Amino acid sequence: MIKKIDRRKIRREKHKSVRKKVSGTAQRPRMSVFRSLNHIYVQVIDDQLGVTLAAASSLDQEFKASGVSGGNIEGAKKVGALIAQKAQAQGIKEVVYDRGGNIYHGRIAALAEGAREGGLVF
Repeated sequence: MIKKIDRRKIRREKHKSVRKKVSGTAQRPRMSVFRSLNHIYVQVIDDQLGVTLAAASSLDQEFKASGVSGGNIEGAKKVGALIAQKAQAQGIKEVVYDRGGNIYHGRIAALAEGAREGGLVF
């Protein structure tokens, strides 16, 4: 009997493993990424208080004005630049990158690159 691999379950288990080690503070919050098939979402979170400090996604009005799809590398890079801009407006310069159990490749890596080019340090 052939068993189908549940990739969502594998990603969730990897994310749990990463979250045991990665935590955000007020000085260095966690930048959490979620990737769906058509969009990409990112939040800057202070885990000590349980508060989202800044958020950006491919559904934001600023992003939609650019006319780029959120499901590709170019879109992910723009979302990374957008979160860097929003985080710096809040006075955040350093973050801990939480890739959400995804492989650091493609859109996940492009988002990180865009955030670094926008001025975030991690």
